[in-house]
Amino acid sequence: MEADWESGMVTVPSGRVTLSDRRTRRSWPVDLASYRIGAYPVTRAQYGEVTGREPGAHDSRCPVGEVSWWDAVRFCNQLSQREGRRRAYRLHTDTESVEWDASADGYRLPSEAEWEHACRAGTTGPRYGELDEIAWYRANSDERPHGVGGKRPNGWGLYDTLGNVWEWCWDIYDAEVYGPYRVLRGGGWFDEHWSCRASVRRRSHPTLRIDDVGFRVARSL
Repeated sequence: MEADWESGMVTVPSGRVTLSDRRTRRSWPVDLASYRIGAYPVTRAQYGEVTGREPGAHDSRCPVGEVSWWDAVRFCNQLSQREGRRRAYRLHTDTESVEWDASADGYRLPSEAEWEHACRAGTTGPRYGELDEIAWYRANSDERPHGVGGKRPNGWGLYDTLGNVWEWCWDIYDAEVYGPYRVLRGGGWFDEHWSCRASVRRRSHPTLRIDDVGFRVARSL
């Protein structure tokens, strides 16, 4: 049965989130308009339905892993095209660059500000609940991913924002220092508790494919 993408998304209210980076000891506020975001990370089954392949070897309800940032961007465009929406991304493979059409109604990756705002769901602490109740991480995951939605959601109805898999975001991490590296958020099933916090930022090359990195989709309103 085909996934109903819209019913699997949550409307996030507008607001302000303050991002911070421990490496540079810098913080900065970001104002956000309302947007839509997936209640769950994209699963292996959903990824396979859109692309024809299911990376990894875990259960189909597990978050898809072993997908690069480029894979995630292409998935968003494929899903948009399949659903008759205007694609959010213009891909320039010759220069290895991507343009985001902010006016498009198609699917896309969340910005890291959108990701953190959605993860926090109005809370201000490092997590929106007790970690064992809301996340799969090294202490309780048996060092493997688990089907999405198995832990308690946050106050806005989002599951697995912390733990299970790290999630690609749109943003470049720090172009001057790390070049094209993109932002990852949320912590994964193999991570210790200190990595599974709403504010933690990680970075990786957009071609990286590893089993504890996935993504969830967003959409502008």
